[in-house]
This record gives sequence, structure tokens and C-alpha cells, in this order.
Amino acid sequence: MIQKLQEYQPTKGTLVWTAVGTAVLTMVIGFTAGGWVTGGSAREMTEQASNDSRKQLVASICVDRFVSDANAADNFTKLKEARSYERDNLIEDGGWSTIDALEDQVSGAADLCAKQIAALDALPEVKMDTVADVGSAEAVPASEANMTDAVPGEGENAG
Repeated sequence: MIQKLQEYQPTKGTLVWTAVGTAVLTMVIGFTAGGWVTGGSAREMTEQASNDSRKQLVASICVDRFVSDANAADNFTKLKEARSYERDNLIEDGGWSTIDALEDQVSGAADLCAKQIAALDALPEVKMDTVADVGSAEAVPASEANMTDAVPGEGENAG
């Protein structure tokens, strides 16, 4: 049997069809099980990931603004009592999901924010970590707001 394999001389046609079959099999396995995608699919996936990230970021800011609001307890009660399809309107009307720097607001962020808030059992205690409003450009962590300007050559890094 081994001697027959050693003596076998394939034709050019057999070699070409073997190469073609191997290439096709490699592509089929790559696209089905290997995770390969076309350029168009990759662009769609990138755009979807970008939109999801923007939505999650705005929803996180929204939750923080909602919890930090002066009437958070009353708003939380209203949100919990509202029907699920009304909650995003409540969030939008309160302005918590609105980012002033954006011309077009992020679609779906208010709904995600409402879902995240509704999932809370109770409002968390708010620590006043910022000196200014979270949505403004001047927001500075309180730990940095009390710092004095460092003078070059002074301090623990001086050498």
C-alpha cells in the first residue's frame, strides 16, 4: 500500500482540482466556523459597536444625572410607577439623557437609561465627587479642585 502511494504520479488536472478544492474548503470553513467576515459585514459590525458604545455612554451619564438630581426620590417613584413604554419619555422630558454638545441625540439612550434606573431596587447614595455639573465641560473631580498648581522642580518628583 505504501509503495503504491510512493509510485503514484498525479496528473496536472488532478493537482489543479485538488488545489481548487482545498481553497474552497478553506474558505467555507473560514467563513462558517473561523469567524471570517466580508468588508461590508465588518463595517456594519463596527458601526453597530460604535452606536452601542455611544448609547451606553449616554445612558451611564443619564443614570448619574438622574440619581444626582435634587428630586431623585420623587422621579424614581414616578419612573417605577410608569409603564415600561412610557419610561423613556419621562427620561427625555427630564433632560437627563440630553447631551448639549450633540446636534443629534443618541437614539435609544433614554430607553437604556430608563431600563437601568428601573432595574435598581433603591437609589444609591450620591457622593458629591464633582465641583460642577457632570454635563458641563468644567466638571472637575473634587480631589483635583482643591489642588494647588504644582511648581516645576518642587514636590516628591523633584530630583
